[in-house]
Amino acid sequence: MAAGRLSFSNITALAPMVRVGTLPMRLLALDYGADVVYCEELIDIKMAQCQRVVNEVLETVDFVAPDDRVMFRTCEREKGNVVFQMGTADPDRALAVARLVEKDVAAVDVNMGCPKEYSTKGGMGAALLSDPDKIEAILRTLVTGVSIPVTCKIRILPSLEETISLVRRIKKTGVAAVAVHGRFKEERPRHPVHCDYIQAVAQAVSIPVIANGGSLDHVKTNADIEEFRKATGASSVMLARAAMWNASVFRSQGALPLEKVMEDYLKYAIRYDNNAFNTKYCLCQMLRDKVESPLGKQVQAAQTSAEISEAYGLQEFYRQTQEQLQARRDALQSGSQPERPVTDGDVTTMAVKFERREYPPQITPKMFLLEWSRKEKLEQPQYETVQRAQDRAFQSTVTVAQKKYRSSLWEKSKKFAEQAAAIVCLRVLGVPEGRIGEEDSGLVCKRKREGKVNGAAEEERSRKRHISDVLQETSEVAVVTNGDSHKEAPSQRESL
Repeated sequence: MAAGRLSFSNITALAPMVRVGTLPMRLLALDYGADVVYCEELIDIKMAQCQRVVNEVLETVDFVAPDDRVMFRTCEREKGNVVFQMGTADPDRALAVARLVEKDVAAVDVNMGCPKEYSTKGGMGAALLSDPDKIEAILRTLVTGVSIPVTCKIRILPSLEETISLVRRIKKTGVAAVAVHGRFKEERPRHPVHCDYIQAVAQAVSIPVIANGGSLDHVKTNADIEEFRKATGASSVMLARAAMWNASVFRSQGALPLEKVMEDYLKYAIRYDNNAFNTKYCLCQMLRDKVESPLGKQVQAAQTSAEISEAYGLQEFYRQTQEQLQARRDALQSGSQPERPVTDGDVTTMAVKFERREYPPQITPKMFLLEWSRKEKLEQPQYETVQRAQDRAFQSTVTVAQKKYRSSLWEKSKKFAEQAAAIVCLRVLGVPEGRIGEEDSGLVCKRKREGKVNGAAEEERSRKRHISDVLQETSEVAVVTNGDSHKEAPSQRESL
């Protein structure tokens, strides 16, 4: 392997796990001694719609879906150790996603072992095991198309001969390693792992083989990791449930008390603004049979990160972290120079992004621009939106009074792109845009700004006005070129 590339020989790894392998758990595993950490399986269709965003407040790189959900978050601490695992059944789409993330991860992995229906029905996961030609096409496309190592994770096939034959084909694609979950597709964690199959595979190929599936029967302590490695003859070991239950299993000095592990995990979750329900899920997995204890019940009842912090006595840590993050936001905002308009042909541009949180729920810049145009007796704004093929990002141009305005920045959705264009127009014209804290301009009535309605008669009048507004809004011109907008596929964040 070239210098600086991730090696899969003689390593211990955190396995990809549904809802568990998010940034806090990966960082925790690295702290405790894991050499490599895998993210949870992320589906290519969803990832292909994401926009790469540098989060200067959290000091992370976020891959954000059109619905604003962070699908994958990473940071500099894990850059040389994190493997991005994807669910895919299409070589071209797999390559597009790999290229999207390759500057921020150490390797990419294809899940070929998940036996769950949500994965297999799309031809992904364990369904790929019955289509070796497609496996070969996906892996060859990735190996030749990205600059970082490519690996895959499989389950064993019904016979040892079939398993070895498949792994030999996989090896010829140029992958850096193959992880083998030593169970058949129909088997579940309660079934014993087939160490003999993993051993035979390890003897059959020269690339590193990573043994997986030993948490229940073989690995309960750090010392057991080496025993599992010897029992399988594998180069490396990958742990899922043993690490999920207590990530300090990676510590060569011995495991830590679960209370300490949960506290360490929660601090990372707070520091990196992890989704509260994901944090709660991981903590409940650690609690296991203690999930009905007083602490477990308090965690289950929590709805926010603040409430989870209270359950563990980390209120002060939570408060201090929030203050630090807010101070960073304020510093970034005060240090930024005001955007100035630039003429680009017949279009006036500014580097502006639409931040939904900066506006009240009922208010948008488009609404203000529409009301201003009515007041000035102008034709209503017309929006023309284009979509960039490589990352599906959007850019919109708005025409008002025969003049065109747009943001030079691309947005993750058509709606956000139109809002950004409206902001540029309003700022160039010196017209209020409705941001929180902005002095009331009178462009949008107080009822709309506050979202309040008094009395049945007024409620009915409001309903009629709303219908009229909607009809007028929907009559705005919005032309999408360079490909049609695609409906989002349902989120598939589950993995094996």
